[in-house]
Amino acid sequence: MFELRPYSRKNNSLYNPFREIDEFENRFFANPFTFFDNATLDEFKTDIKDEGDHYELEADLPGFDKKDIHLDINNDILTVSAERHSQHEEKDKKGKYVRCERSYGSYSRQFDISGVKSDEINAKYENGVLKLTMPKKAPDEPKTRSLEIE
Repeated sequence: MFELRPYSRKNNSLYNPFREIDEFENRFFANPFTFFDNATLDEFKTDIKDEGDHYELEADLPGFDKKDIHLDINNDILTVSAERHSQHEEKDKKGKYVRCERSYGSYSRQFDISGVKSDEINAKYENGVLKLTMPKKAPDEPKTRSLEIE
């Protein structure tokens, strides 16, 4: 499972004075499998399952269009990013909205996929959930040999 540990890149587009407290609380109460996951409340959440011959990663991305979700692989690092655009203009916000809580901006998570066959990853997006099927690489056979003493 540690082959697929997520990397986090902070999204500092919105100021949150309680972010450090929230991050401390998340890390303090985290179980060992989520210790490496430094996701904050403004990043999307993922589940990673080990299915024996492959991993399944499911990411909650509700409200995104498929065209706004990007998957990039660079040096065994998978980056899942998504961008949501504002659906209202400033004049509408002042004139018609009583309260506007839906966020917009860019979100990104990174995962170490060094134990995965990156050229065979399959991605699907439906009902707000991105699902990646990632076949595992064959484990390296331990190489043993005997040495002759001269």
